[in-house]
Amino acid sequence: MSFQNRTIFITGASRGIGKAIALKLAAEGANIVIAAKSAEENPKLGGTIFSAAEEIEKAGGKALPVQTDIRFEEQIQAAVQQAVEKFGGIDIVINNASAIQLTGTLQTEAKRFDLMHSINVRGTFLVVKTCLPYLQKGTNPHILTLSPPINIEPKWLGPHVAYTMSKFNMSMMALGWAQEFKKDGIASNALWPRTTIDTAAVRNLLGGEALANMSRTVDILADTAHIILSKENLEYTGNTFIDEDVLAKEGITDLSKYAVVPGGQLFQDLFV
Repeated sequence: MSFQNRTIFITGASRGIGKAIALKLAAEGANIVIAAKSAEENPKLGGTIFSAAEEIEKAGGKALPVQTDIRFEEQIQAAVQQAVEKFGGIDIVINNASAIQLTGTLQTEAKRFDLMHSINVRGTFLVVKTCLPYLQKGTNPHILTLSPPINIEPKWLGPHVAYTMSKFNMSMMALGWAQEFKKDGIASNALWPRTTIDTAAVRNLLGGEALANMSRTVDILADTAHIILSKENLEYTGNTFIDEDVLAKEGITDLSKYAVVPGGQLFQDLFV
């Protein structure tokens, strides 16, 4: 299905994975609502809602940059209202915004615990709740949440229980929404990469350039999201997808083009 004139509300789309998905869909004429916090550039992170909007317009889409901190319900409501006023509705929601801190219990401060849960869990929930009346009227409506398959093996829970809980909560919502909104024809899935992805988070928080060089580019998630969101009539709903598996179903098994360092060693992502 073409994304021409369909409206996609993406949280955290000023850079990284969110922006890559936005650009992929914009190339087919989509309307992109960039709901993110960055109105001024942070040199460590790069990108703002306005620079992302410029790129989206150049790619062939229409952009609406709205400074939005999804910890605050009134900001979500204002962003959704602006989206509906400009584009007439919302067809797809992509829950990409997320906070991360890979620390054990003793090292996780209350404010960091609260940040991860207020963005990853509460914020994601409120974004979907606020967009729901428009998704119910949307064209081939989808919810796509960037979160991992739920795996309660101790090795995924033990090292960073606060972060893991928040991401598994996102996946539980994705699965719950698939069931709850089936009657409305709204598909809901989660998506996660097999390997680490070269983003600002990887470079600044997780492993620096060494880990970035063992990662894949954001394009693999953009291409995978495009496939998932193209499916019609609830063909794909209620899944916690890994990017490689989605591509393999389409017959795409040579993933060498996505490696940051061609032919280099790849680092398996958390939770996989």
